[in-house]
Amino acid sequence: MNIRNARPEDLMNMQHCNLLCLPENYQMKYYFSHGLSWPQLSYVAEDENGKIVGYVLAKIWSRPEVPPFSHQAVKRSHRRLGLAQKLMDQACGAMIENFNAKYVSLHVRKRWKPRPREGGGTALPSTLW
Repeated sequence: MNIRNARPEDLMNMQHCNLLCLPENYQMKYYFSHGLSWPQLSYVAEDENGKIVGYVLAKIWSRPEVPPFSHQAVKRSHRRLGLAQKLMDQACGAMIENFNAKYVSLHVRKRWKPRPREGGGTALPSTLW
């Protein structure tokens, strides 16, 4: 697996991943907006064949010290491998390095229920990176 900064040519595949993974779907202009406005905050996960299997989009609003994650998706076939965490870690590092972020925010659907992890604990996202 490879985690790297997203490139403009990845945007269509990121949208396709979104369509497969999430109930909220966005028009292509949403991805272009992120890619053009905050290119250093979007990351993709590639499989061994270079296919995009996950991504994270983040942005900076009026409060750059507390940037939000827009959304994240990992294809079902590649879940439970730590890719979501690695994507978040990369984006958080970029937020700190480029915008001096102090905290990040991640909003989840109200009906979302954490699933138990092997060895105890739950699959909740970290609240502070």
